[in-house]
Parts: sequence; C-alpha cells; structure tokens
Amino acid sequence: MSHPDQQTQKGGNHPVLQDMRVVALDCDGVMFDTQMANQAYYNHILERFQLAPMTAEQAAYAYMHTVDRALAHLITDTATLAAAHAYRKQMSYLPFIGHMIMEPGLKPLLHRLRPNFKTAIATNRTDSMRRVLMDYELEALFDLVVCALDVKRPKPYPDQLLKILDHFQIDPGQALYVGDTELDEAAAREAGVFFVAYRNDRLSADHHIASLKEIETLLEL
Repeated sequence: MSHPDQQTQKGGNHPVLQDMRVVALDCDGVMFDTQMANQAYYNHILERFQLAPMTAEQAAYAYMHTVDRALAHLITDTATLAAAHAYRKQMSYLPFIGHMIMEPGLKPLLHRLRPNFKTAIATNRTDSMRRVLMDYELEALFDLVVCALDVKRPKPYPDQLLKILDHFQIDPGQALYVGDTELDEAAAREAGVFFVAYRNDRLSADHHIASLKEIETLLEL
C-alpha cells in the first residue's frame, strides 16, 4: 500500500475502484465517535471492583481491541478479571449508548451507497453491536455485520474482512474498507482490500479522508 505522502487523489478516478462492489466500515471511530462511551463503560467496570480509572494509554488500547483483550489489559489479577467478565456479561450496554456520537455523514452515505453497493461492518465490538444498530436505526442499512464474535481471530487479523469477501463472493479488489486504527490497517493489508484511512494521517492507506462524504466522491456517487 502507498505511503500517506503519496495520497494525492481527491476525486473518484482511482482505477482500482472501477469494479468496487462492497463498502465496509469499522464502527468505533468511523461510524461513531465512541471514546466517551468506551471510557465510561470500562471505568464503570473498574470502579465496580475498586480499581483506578483508565489511564490515557489504557483507554487507547481498549478503544481498538475486543472487550476480552481490553479487560485483560486493564485487570492483571486472574480472579478479579474473571469476576469482571462475569459482571460485564450481565450488565446492560444501554446506559453507554447515549455517549456514542454518530458521524453526521453516516446515514446519508449509506443511503447513497445502496443499492449500487453492498454495505458491511467489520468491528472488534462483540455483543453490543446489535443494540447499537437498533438504537440508531441502522439495521436496515447494512447487508452484513461481522463482529469479533463471528470469527476466530479479531482485528488486526484479516478474518472479518475475509468473511465479508466470502459472504458476497467477491475478490479483494472489489471491497473497500474504512478504518481509523493500526488494527484496521493491518487487517485490510492482509485481506488485500482497498483501505481508506479515516481521520488518521499516520496510517499507511490507499486513500485518506476527513469526512465520510468523501467516500461518495471517491466512488463517484
């Protein structure tokens, strides 16, 4: 993939995009600004077990990884970690959904994409994803949702994107993935799909965007 300094395309004339059929999005950081929600969620669990709130480094790690890996990073005591997992499985994510901020261009983009493109989600979220889609009335706008629970290996492994390719029976060059972290970059690279970095110039990507509306320009919608 190209280095960010080489990304000069601002229009939709990229030759690789002519046969694009599927647009896949990451959830946290792309569809939604979830930093406040994630911080509130994990700090709630930590407080339950009389542990200190997350540091900035811990928050950054939890933001990218699955809940299993995040809690293992936050809680080193084995017994406390097991109790934290048991607690979080019975607690509701509903109080934290209100802290999520949906990107204003998300629904307009999804409506523009359909029906010419299939739409998908590849996210390291687990059992909270369905509730998020329900509460923000997004269920009907995605053809496929692949969470960490749906594959053996979450991102940075390519399994979620490979599952999307297999589901739609397409080649890697026919899928575009929008992500914002190093995990997204690694997964896209291994899967061989066209990677669009969202608001993160540090990532090596095929294209960089600052708003979801730029996807419409990129695909000449």
